[in-house]
Amino acid sequence: MTTIYLTTKIKAPKQIVFDASRNIDIHQKSASPSKEKAIAGVTSGLINLNETVTWRGKHFGLYLTHKSRITAMNFYDFFVDEMERGKFKYFRHEHIFEEINGFTIMKDKLQYETPFGIFGELFDILFLEKHLTNFLLERNKTLKEVSEI
Repeated sequence: MTTIYLTTKIKAPKQIVFDASRNIDIHQKSASPSKEKAIAGVTSGLINLNETVTWRGKHFGLYLTHKSRITAMNFYDFFVDEMERGKFKYFRHEHIFEEINGFTIMKDKLQYETPFGIFGELFDILFLEKHLTNFLLERNKTLKEVSEI
């Protein structure tokens, strides 16, 4: 199992950052390099507890689909999305928000496991962890841009 931790400091109230983080349209904007689009479930606007979204995007030269469900949510403090269908053996992303002195500290904890045994582990070490980290960094950069008004 691989875990990626990121912390992003955003000069905006946590309610703004929280809603931007669960906004399908903003996610599509941040994921434009991979041509990621919401194709089923919630495909626009804000996603809420127990709702699903299916993404289709190009990663490593292949179009892949990934269906996630929001499995936990405490308004403005955190939410969790977990894979229901996709290429991972396991995928869980925790989004945590804390407001301190006019800034929102946004924390990502992404845990995933690749299939295909040792081959999946090797692919993760060589390519996937860096790819997912960069994907999240780009997403967080976009969240910062749209939240800091």
